[in-house]
Parts: sequence; structure tokens; C-alpha cells
Amino acid sequence: MRWTDINDIAIELCEAHPEVDPLSVNFVDLRAWVLALPEFDDDPNHSGEKILEAIQAAWIEERD
Repeated sequence: MRWTDINDIAIELCEAHPEVDPLSVNFVDLRAWVLALPEFDDDPNHSGEKILEAIQAAWIEERD
């Protein structure tokens, strides 16, 4: 997965952290959790606030 695979990342985060409310996650933790996903393989420096916001929004949608 790459940073642009927002929906796939959201699904993986939902499965990896089912007890977490995505609205309560700060971007520092969110970035770290994405980087820790086993299937994630992209440059850590290519993330930004817009990408993290999109991942968080997709995670919220996936959870609902």
C-alpha cells in the first residue's frame, strides 16, 4: 500500500484498531499507525496533513 491507497489504509486501520474512535486520533499517531501497517510500503516523508485527513475521513466512514 501507498499513501494514495486511502480506502485500503482505512480498512486496515479499522481492523488493526477496532476499539479506537478515529475522531480521537491525532495525526502524529495516525501517521505512525499507517507506517506500522504490514502491507504499507511507501516513503514516510510523502505524507501530509491532507492525506492524513483523507485517511481519517475514510476510516470514519469505514467504521460506520
